[in-house]
Amino acid sequence: MSVGALGPVIDELNVFNMPYLFRSTAHMQKVIDGPIGQELMDKVTNNPKAGLVALAWMDAGARSLYDTKKPIRNIADLKGMKFRVMGNPMFIDMTNALGGNGVSMGYDQVFNALQTGVVDGAENNPPSFVFDNHYQVAKFYTLDEHLIVPEMVVFSRKTWDTLSKEDQALLVKFGRESQQEERVLWEKYEKDAMDKARAAGIQITEIADKKPFQDAAKPVWDKYGPKYADMIKRIQAVQ
Repeated sequence: MSVGALGPVIDELNVFNMPYLFRSTAHMQKVIDGPIGQELMDKVTNNPKAGLVALAWMDAGARSLYDTKKPIRNIADLKGMKFRVMGNPMFIDMTNALGGNGVSMGYDQVFNALQTGVVDGAENNPPSFVFDNHYQVAKFYTLDEHLIVPEMVVFSRKTWDTLSKEDQALLVKFGRESQQEERVLWEKYEKDAMDKARAAGIQITEIADKKPFQDAAKPVWDKYGPKYADMIKRIQAVQ
C-alpha cells in the first residue's frame, strides 16, 4: 500500500509525504535501498497498533497533476481548481498551498468525480492515470512531480506469527528480491502508460522550473517539517 495512506497510521512514514522531498526517483530509490529505508520498515513492523510486518519497498514513480479543464503551465494555473487527493491531511494542505483546493476521496470514486465535475482534477503516477482510465476524461497531464511516494509490501502480523521461522526468513528474502525486480517492471509500465497517453492525444506539460511550486509548498514544510527535521537532513544528504 501507498505510504500516503500508511502515514496517518505510522507517523514516522509521513516524512516521505513531504512535497518535493526527493530530488528525483533515483534519489528516492537510493534512500529506500539504504539504512533509512530499513529503519522506516522497522517502524511499521514494530508498531503494535498497525498489526503489520513490512517486507519490501515498491517504486510507484512520481505523482503529477491531471485535470479536465486546461493545461497547467505554471503555479497560477492551479488557482481555485479542485483536485482529489489521498486521505492524508498533508496532501490537502499541499494542494491548498499550491493554490488549488484539495478534496479527499476514495480512489474508486475519482473517475466518476472527474466525469461529473465534482473535482477538476486529481494527482497520481502515469500508470494509474492511464490504466485506471482517468485519461479518458482528464485530457491534461502536468509533470510537476510534487510527490515521489513509494509503496510498501506489508503482511498481516497475525498471520506472520503463525509461520515458521524458516518461512518468515523466506518472505523477508523474497521481499528484498522483489524490491529490485519491481523497479525494472515499473519503468516499463510507466513508459507504456506515457506512450498510451500520447497516442490518445493527452496534452502533456513538463514543468521545467519547479522552483515556484517548491516555494509555494513552503507552508507545508513549515507546518510538518520541524517534526521530521533530522530525518529530512539525512534524506537530503543521500547522494
